[in-house]
Amino acid sequence: MLYALISEDRPGTLEQRLAARAEHLQRLLELRDSGRLLLAGPHPAIDCDEPGSDGFTGSLVVAEFDSLHHAQAWADEDPYLSAGVYDRVTVKPFKKVLP
Repeated sequence: MLYALISEDRPGTLEQRLAARAEHLQRLLELRDSGRLLLAGPHPAIDCDEPGSDGFTGSLVVAEFDSLHHAQAWADEDPYLSAGVYDRVTVKPFKKVLP
């Protein structure tokens, strides 16, 4: 089943985000390579693709996991969480309707 992982950044954590980015992306690439990643990306803090020093307010990942428990366990191991970037991560089932 698909699950949405909706993460919210702590304010002022752009430096920590950038420092942990490579490890964070590696885990997403592993999901992609296993065919389980539907989409992933950050929420820019301002209305543009490259927010520069304004940074990001969080992230969204939609991926396939065996259960809510497995999705939550995967989210709990995110490098952004251990680096103090994420303030909160919500994991919930997701039903793709379109496209």
